[in-house]
Amino acid sequence: MSCSVKKLSFLFASLLMLFFFSCEKEVSINLDTGESKLVIEGQIENGGLPVVVITKSIGYFSRIDLATLENAFVHGAMVEVSDGRQTIKLREYALDTGIAGTIKFFLYTVDTADPNALSFRGVFEKEYKLRVQYDGKIYESVTKIPNVRPVDSVWFRKPSGEPKIETAMLMFVKFKDPDTPGNYLRYFTSRNNDLFLPSFNSVFEDDIVNGTTIDSLLLSAGYNRTKEPNFDSLGLFFRGDTVRLRWCAIDRGVYDFFRTYEYATGTVGNPFAAPVNVMSNIRGGALGVWAGYGSSYTTRIIPK
Repeated sequence: MSCSVKKLSFLFASLLMLFFFSCEKEVSINLDTGESKLVIEGQIENGGLPVVVITKSIGYFSRIDLATLENAFVHGAMVEVSDGRQTIKLREYALDTGIAGTIKFFLYTVDTADPNALSFRGVFEKEYKLRVQYDGKIYESVTKIPNVRPVDSVWFRKPSGEPKIETAMLMFVKFKDPDTPGNYLRYFTSRNNDLFLPSFNSVFEDDIVNGTTIDSLLLSAGYNRTKEPNFDSLGLFFRGDTVRLRWCAIDRGVYDFFRTYEYATGTVGNPFAAPVNVMSNIRGGALGVWAGYGSSYTTRIIPK
């Protein structure tokens, strides 16, 4: 290559670099935060009253603080629950959380001043229809409270190996699955009279184990999903704990919601996980779930 050609090549490369740098400018990208949607979370349990919480979804880039969470609650919605024979209108209540002195939690449940409403409680094998009317739109869902077969036994044992916490214990249950196919379960645990909390994988189906006896099923301790988990103690119980197990039969729609919800939350930040849409059982465009629970309760005290 001649000297003049080399000079021309160098000059062309220099001009190209100069072009790119001279064209550089600040680019502002306006990311769409998405339309705010209604989020409906409700449940009714055998022997229990219907409870519904209604909020608006919060944008991904929104600043989230206590005031934001309180302002997300939806007020003034018309909420009705029907068992096919009786329909009751739920009333909105504000509960003081005790956080920061003024933060409140809002929910819809039966009117405590109405004796007829107070007698409206969940019954096994009944279907319950939820109807929410808000801002000119109607949202509906139907759930069933299935019969539940309680666990046969509950026991605890020390984790194998060298646990980081000497008093750590694991919980196991034995249960017999009903011989009819299409059974779905969800469980919660409570330690020392705390709230009942679900585990990170809290739902099961019986497609493979239908009609069989499960001799030793490991159940992890539930945890509060609003707090950063302590991975040294996640899923564990401890010697001296009073443990309550809430063992629930659910229908397919409720199972699908929590199956997809728990998968979605468990893969946040994982670039190799397949994307999944959370399957709401609420019609009309709202997010969330209306859940019927056929529940049984078992209490055990772990020896010290």
